[in-house]
Amino acid sequence: MKKGEVLARLEKTGIVAVIREETTQQALNAAQAVVAGGILGLEVTFSVPNAAAVITQLKEIYPVKSGVVIGAGTVLDATTARLAIMAGAEFIVSPTFNKETAQICNLYQIPYLPGCMTITEMQQALMSGAEIVKLFPANNFEPTLIKSIKAPLPQISIMPTGGINLDNLAAWKNAGALLVGVGGNLFQGVAENDYAQVTKTAALYSKKWQQI
Repeated sequence: MKKGEVLARLEKTGIVAVIREETTQQALNAAQAVVAGGILGLEVTFSVPNAAAVITQLKEIYPVKSGVVIGAGTVLDATTARLAIMAGAEFIVSPTFNKETAQICNLYQIPYLPGCMTITEMQQALMSGAEIVKLFPANNFEPTLIKSIKAPLPQISIMPTGGINLDNLAAWKNAGALLVGVGGNLFQGVAENDYAQVTKTAALYSKKWQQI
């Protein structure tokens, strides 16, 4: 699949669920629970045991026609990025910008979403081919920051991640976020194996995003 098509599918999801569970099975269950609730963007972080295998299994469960877009998160270096891409990751997310990771993603024509906090970092990311920049950690900022960033960089697309919840979701989208990454708030219930709760919470996020 071409890079542009993945980006279009990613934008359509609106919300990317950041999966950081303690076991491989919990990660698989959590991913399926949020998809059942209507969230179709999945970021399997490499803090999950056997993350590459989880990505491969999810790709088998959710073919492209399902609308689910599966990527890898907490990718700290080019070696991990390549491992994720070989496992089937359709996009790569990092907590920071890493030039070598950007280059390997460009080589394989895979979208790279690096974590940035400053205009300088964002400009560097754009120059290295990043189409979407992850504003991280977003809970350090107000949504109005996006407007300030877009003044000198009107072409930038931003995905705030960190501290996104049902109360501030509208503020971030209205401020100009292309999509958002949601983690801990979404997965309350996993520790108790209450995946019905995860699905219910995912449905609330999905419905609210579509209504904004």
